[in-house]
Amino acid sequence: MTTAADDEIRAALAGAVADARDVLEELVRIPSISASPEHAGDVDAVIARVAELATDLGAATTDIVRSGSGQPALIASWPAPEGAPTVLLYAHADVQPTGPVSEWTSAPFEPTERDGRLYGRGAADDKAGVAMHLAVLRAFGGKPPVGVVLFIEGEEEIGSPTLPGLLREHRDKLASDVIVIADSGNASVDVPALTTSLRGLVDAVVEVRMLEQAVHSGVFGGPVGDALSALCRLLATLHDDDGDVAIEGLHNADRPVPDVAEEKWRAEAGVLPGVQLIGTGSIAERTWMKPAVSVLAIDAPATSNAINILLPRARAVVSLRLAPGEDAQAAMKSLVAHLETHAPWGAQVEVTSGAIGEAFALETIGPAYDVARSAFADAYGRDVVEMGIGGSIPFIAEFARAYPGAAVLVTGVGDPASRWHGIDESLHLGMWEKACLAEALLLQRLAP
Repeated sequence: MTTAADDEIRAALAGAVADARDVLEELVRIPSISASPEHAGDVDAVIARVAELATDLGAATTDIVRSGSGQPALIASWPAPEGAPTVLLYAHADVQPTGPVSEWTSAPFEPTERDGRLYGRGAADDKAGVAMHLAVLRAFGGKPPVGVVLFIEGEEEIGSPTLPGLLREHRDKLASDVIVIADSGNASVDVPALTTSLRGLVDAVVEVRMLEQAVHSGVFGGPVGDALSALCRLLATLHDDDGDVAIEGLHNADRPVPDVAEEKWRAEAGVLPGVQLIGTGSIAERTWMKPAVSVLAIDAPATSNAINILLPRARAVVSLRLAPGEDAQAAMKSLVAHLETHAPWGAQVEVTSGAIGEAFALETIGPAYDVARSAFADAYGRDVVEMGIGGSIPFIAEFARAYPGAAVLVTGVGDPASRWHGIDESLHLGMWEKACLAEALLLQRLAP
């Protein structure tokens, strides 16, 4: 049931969202690719710009911080009125690389609206979250009814490697009663969701060596194998014949999940006609509750540079998503052991461990979750659903460990068509406006 205070915040938010749309487009134009050293200045610039905006919105403190040599992060604060809780609003301002720019329908760093969606790298993941938080603070005139800590980081897309250090070094500044993570997705543009589980992630580089140097493929081919063929055979052992992960020792989560309509899911994923889905179990189980393994890259000559030699060595990046409840360190050991023991023909194998991110699962029980459900239902006109996400946000587990008494709400600013990390990433603007309203109502209703 809406109240007079709810009506006031709805009216105030209408203008604030229009301003935040301009802010979102401004931020999308900054190519803050945290994985690219040449864009380090852009990451600095986007964090600095958000700090300026926070200051304009009346933040009592605005600190740009780093841990060691990590990327910058913003911690801005609005102190809590007496008796009110403090809510941490999280988003990240760094983005993924664009991939082939020629494949984008419009320039990736020039925000472009088409059919009610805003296209651009970071438009959904996660500058929409940054702009949403700013819109809500603007709607309250820079005087929110609860304490607010705005935490915007600049390295989520490279795994938040220095986040544990930031949490240790700025623990008191970030302390809060409720943590809102605006970096997930909704079930659809019309159905709000609270994300209750995310898969973990480990990856590794595997190098296969067969020869001291390249040799003529005609003179020596036959008795002598090439490293790229050996690597391909090794990578093929990662799945069984059904497409399930064949790495021993991994965990499957056991919690009930709603199924997903296959045709709709295939269309959203862009699966080509006639291509079979891999693995067993329902789509939701395969996406949320089971491990998945992928080959992300292979070092090999381009086809245009092919010559008649047997390659002496070849490398690949293998990425393994982990079911909720899996221990990431143990999973890394399993991945390394599999790669080291399944190469054919006596090939030499060297595995270099990479990123490690823990899976996450939570129980949405307690007053803050009840308030969130009511706020989101009123904003969207639909009840909230609880869903898993196949992707990984390792820092959520870090927050949960650092602040065990806080309620963690993982909310959505994207939808299944947003194409996070992909070509033509986009944000559904109507859904985003509802997400802004949901967050504003949440803060309003968390006040005593």
